Amino acid sequence: MAEETLAITNADSDASAFVARHEFDGLLGKAFEEKPIWTGLYESIRDIFFPQKLPPLKLTSTPIPVPDRMKVKANPWAIGTATVVNVLILAAVIYFSARIIIQQITKPKVDETAVDVSDYKFQGPKGPQAGGGGGGGDHSLVDPTKGRLPKKAPDPVNQPQVQALDKPKLPVEPAINVQQEIKLPDNPMLPTLGVKDSPNVQLASNGPGGGTGIGTGFGGGIGPGTGNGYGPGRGGNAGGGVYQVGGGISAPVPLNNVEAEFSDEARRAKYQGVCLISLIVDANGNPQNPRVVRPLGMGLDEKALEAVRQYRFKPAMKDGKYPVPVMITVEVNFRLY
Repeated sequence: MAEETLAITNADSDASAFVARHEFDGLLGKAFEEKPIWTGLYESIRDIFFPQKLPPLKLTSTPIPVPDRMKVKANPWAIGTATVVNVLILAAVIYFSARIIIQQITKPKVDETAVDVSDYKFQGPKGPQAGGGGGGGDHSLVDPTKGRLPKKAPDPVNQPQVQALDKPKLPVEPAINVQQEIKLPDNPMLPTLGVKDSPNVQLASNGPGGGTGIGTGFGGGIGPGTGNGYGPGRGGNAGGGVYQVGGGISAPVPLNNVEAEFSDEARRAKYQGVCLISLIVDANGNPQNPRVVRPLGMGLDEKALEAVRQYRFKPAMKDGKYPVPVMITVEVNFRLY
């Protein structure tokens, strides 16, 4: 009986112990130690006021030596090569940049041609005529001799001279390159060749110019210009600067067609007509100094000038050899369709 009672007691104690344990303690072990709440409160107050003295920490790790890269000696060949390459690249960039800037600064302007449009005092024909001029001299110290003009020829072989240095075996009469239909101021009663309005009436002189001829210019003609013609200007013939179509001077050929726009005032009034514009086509084919010859008004003159400034031409040619500036007149037609 006593043995049965002891067995029952042991079985009851084992059952109570099994109930007290967590249900997963058999697999994972006991998760945490269970303490009463007052025990945990007591330990917290004790740690605040009477902290437990722990033994000092001991360093158990061993430092590992690391190589210092700054103490490594640099390669002088690598540094020198890199420096030379960088300097060469920088010098090349500076050189080419400066070359482009210098080319842009020193680039010649070819958009316009300087044209002498000053007036010259002589009476020309009413028909087509060409501007131009001529001059010459032999670098004398006195003014050119006052005298008459030589004959007119398209391509003179002998230039006018008042000083005969020798007697040629094949004498050729002096001439200047001036159109036959142009009437020049001349006094054929004078015995020698010279410049009509020269103050020198005593000494024989070709004038201070150069390139044979008589005058103060250059080129084998007579007058202050440049060329084998007469008067101011350049390139032969007679005049004061620009050429006009005719006498070996071809007309400029238009390369584009720019239509003039109507002004708002003229469009509202349904006003139309033709405006005449006088302009100079330079040796590059660009219009210069456009001026209204026959106005229309109502803002159309300004619109015509705007259109003419956008014209481009194949320049006029002198004897088919080289381009020359010419003065022409164009019609700007305003029509409402």
